[in-house]
Amino acid sequence: MDKENWLEFCLALGPTFADTPFAKLEKGPATIVVKHLKNKKSFVYISEREGVFVLSVKGLPSVNEKLRESFFTIRPSWHMNETHRNDRHFGGDISGK
Repeated sequence: MDKENWLEFCLALGPTFADTPFAKLEKGPATIVVKHLKNKKSFVYISEREGVFVLSVKGLPSVNEKLRESFFTIRPSWHMNETHRNDRHFGGDISGK
C-alpha cells in the first residue's frame, strides 16, 4: 500500500481526521497526522524520511516489542514514545528476522 492508501484506510477506521501540523517546519513532503475526531489524540503519523515512506503507529507495548523482534522494518519510533509507537519503514524487507 502507498501513502494515499494508508491515509484512506486510517480515515475509514471511524470518526477521524487528517492534519499536517508540521508542514511549515518540514522541508520535504508534510507529515500527515491522523487523529480521533472526539478526543483529538493521534494514532498514526504518515511521513517520508530520506525518500522512505514511514508509518508511525501507536500500539500496545507488548505487541510492539514482538513486532520489533520479528521484522527488520519495524523499529521503535525515534521521534515519539518508543514504548507505545513503532515505525514501519516501507520499501524494505517485511520478512522475519
